[in-house]
Amino acid sequence: MEEKKLYSPKIMKEILERHGFEFSKGLGQNFIIDGNIINKIVDAAGIDDNTGVIEIGPGFGTLTQGLCERAKKVVAIEIDKSLRPVHIDTLGYDNLKIIYDDFMKIDINKLIEEEFEGLKVKLVANLPYYITTPIIMKVLEEKINISGITVMVQKEVAHRLSAKPGGKDYGAISLAVEYRADARISLIVPSTVFMPRPKVDSAVITMDILDKPRVLVSDEKNLFAVIRAAFGQRRKTIHNSLSSNLSIDKAKIKEAIERAGLDPGIRAEMLSIYEFAKLAEEIYR
Repeated sequence: MEEKKLYSPKIMKEILERHGFEFSKGLGQNFIIDGNIINKIVDAAGIDDNTGVIEIGPGFGTLTQGLCERAKKVVAIEIDKSLRPVHIDTLGYDNLKIIYDDFMKIDINKLIEEEFEGLKVKLVANLPYYITTPIIMKVLEEKINISGITVMVQKEVAHRLSAKPGGKDYGAISLAVEYRADARISLIVPSTVFMPRPKVDSAVITMDILDKPRVLVSDEKNLFAVIRAAFGQRRKTIHNSLSSNLSIDKAKIKEAIERAGLDPGIRAEMLSIYEFAKLAEEIYR
């Protein structure tokens, strides 16, 4: 097909107007209009001709185009069916399959088995704010068989996803990521590279999935129950927060904290994943 650089604002406007497409605020649609940023995202994801890619929310297809030009195969999952005629017009790649469905309702491991035999699989997306955390948690909790995640999110969310103990950005989602991956912010993306232009800047975060969880625990559900409870009232001490949010006797929680070698007066944001693992084992032993 004749190569069209979809990130060109002129081309994008012409095609969207031709199909009568209107941006959905509810779906958080902001399409990338900078080819340099697209290349940097594909580079950050480590995409090559041995890679299979699952793209969430291709939107207009600017990032999809960059992925198709590098990857062996791309499966894009788009919730907005009104983009189908746009994709027919713009994304005529032999190595691309588009599924019009809700990513949150799809069995992704089954999709990987059916579509990516023999390939290392990575997940790439330009995620809207409202769905970022549910998508990341689905991928991590369901242990989806991928080697990496590279997503563009709001800058403040990227800081939370990659935060380390001791800061205000550190929370339950930071620990969920650290449990399963090595995370780093690959680049900061200004709001000017999107159409329509969002109110805040974005960042690309890359997560390399670990072969096994960072810490070994007897029950992951107990670990994350403790983490959620600890951050349920983050201004309180770990003892008070756990006592308020777990259905366990306050004295028993204090004993468990002390057996784990921790100060009951410490706050959740100061504890590492290793300390949370030890604490959870003591609470539920």
